[in-house]
Amino acid sequence: MFNRRTFKKKPHKPNEKNDELNKVSEVRDLFNTLSLSNDFINHQGTYNGIGYWVSFYRSLIDAQVLHESVLSVIPTLETINLEQIKENVPIENTLITSTKVVIEKRIMRGEIALRLDGNLDECLLINVAAQQGRQVDKPELEFGIISAQEAFVEDLDINLNLVRKRLPIPELQVNEMTVGSLSKTKVAVLSIEGIVDQENVDNVIQRINDVEFDEILDGSYLAQMLYDNSNTLFPLFLNTERPDRIASALAEGKVALLVDRSSSVLITPTILLEYFITMEDYNMPWIPASAFRLLRIFAVAFSIFATPIYVAVLTYHYELIPKDLLETIVTSRNLIPFLPLIEALFLEISIELLREAAARLPTKVGQTLGIVGGIVIGQAAVVAGLTSNILLIIVALSALASFVTPIYKMGNAIRLLRFPFLIGAQIWGLLGITISAVFLMTHLIKLTSMGHPYLEPIYPFRMPDWKDSFVRLPFNLFKSRPVNLRPDDKSRQPHPKKARIKKNDFNE
Repeated sequence: MFNRRTFKKKPHKPNEKNDELNKVSEVRDLFNTLSLSNDFINHQGTYNGIGYWVSFYRSLIDAQVLHESVLSVIPTLETINLEQIKENVPIENTLITSTKVVIEKRIMRGEIALRLDGNLDECLLINVAAQQGRQVDKPELEFGIISAQEAFVEDLDINLNLVRKRLPIPELQVNEMTVGSLSKTKVAVLSIEGIVDQENVDNVIQRINDVEFDEILDGSYLAQMLYDNSNTLFPLFLNTERPDRIASALAEGKVALLVDRSSSVLITPTILLEYFITMEDYNMPWIPASAFRLLRIFAVAFSIFATPIYVAVLTYHYELIPKDLLETIVTSRNLIPFLPLIEALFLEISIELLREAAARLPTKVGQTLGIVGGIVIGQAAVVAGLTSNILLIIVALSALASFVTPIYKMGNAIRLLRFPFLIGAQIWGLLGITISAVFLMTHLIKLTSMGHPYLEPIYPFRMPDWKDSFVRLPFNLFKSRPVNLRPDDKSRQPHPKKARIKKNDFNE
């Protein structure tokens, strides 16, 4: 490359020739560098006295497509040149170029470079990439009984297809970009033009462009780099493996992020209550859907507060226990030498160890370990006098309640929240639980997801958004999109005049 001072002194034509020579040398240097890898193939052939080179990574291409659709075409041509081969190869998106960056990028995606003797710096790039990966299957983490049985996979194009099948409209816009200097991960930002607040889309795209990291191997990597506050237990982007959930979020005016080689898709902005909602809530009548949603929220509160309240009451507040129950509790703890906190921590940590071990082992072994291990260890702890049977029941119910959270990352946050509440209960009793709850609420009030309040519609209080929060009201009340998202199109129903015209036309 020439600096500005040299460039001004050089005449224009010689500089163009030098630039061309630099480009040529760059292409040759590229193939020399790629050839250092043992899985890079430089195949040389000859036809009608003309030599040709086919270069590719054997680990990235489909050999059958290469032989049937490319190499078999060359002997059928009267004259061999790149234009003739391009016209006769039955593969789309072929390209003739001598630009190093383009050649390198497309070869790394599974394309072959075909060159002819006499001009080894011009390449015909043909896509013969091997299509490997999982087929669309049932959701594993967000399994539903009466909802769609399709889940995202690790292929970006397949995931886009699953979304477009549910939203077959031209307003569904896809903005693709690449992140990661080593991984070269493709990211697609999805939104519905005319509904989404364009400021949200621009904010997401700007943050992705600002990411400077060498590898992005999963959507969770990217989500943590886009968080408003990285020092929080709570997920600020909702991860889902369900295409129907993405379609519903986009229709509300949200933004979705699809990351190549990731089977979960990110939704932003989100609020806390969304993590306790399942798609089945919308596939059943609103009364049972609301009841089950309230049950989930109660289960989460029970999971956080049950064990700390037990520790606080036994340590400081015996007067709160009914007399009939007090005798039972005293009898169960008569031979236990530990403080209630040590007793609770022993069981809580044992449950977490069993849960982690079951998650890391093969499925059948993990299920057996979780059930048998929990029964054996729990019973042995009671018999050995390390813990009371009442606390064992409470901890078991708390662990069971934590499983009702539909979103895995929120479940992890709920599991960890119990421990600071336990410490507060041991130090100050119910006052310590209250202080911990105040700190938790203060943190939640301060949290934002892409600049939007995380605790909405509780704070700030927005009455229109309560129709789909703690309960799910009938669909005929869903006349507007969430206020929190500031959508361009706030209405979710046809315009009254348009509806009246259609009705009159039908009557005629």
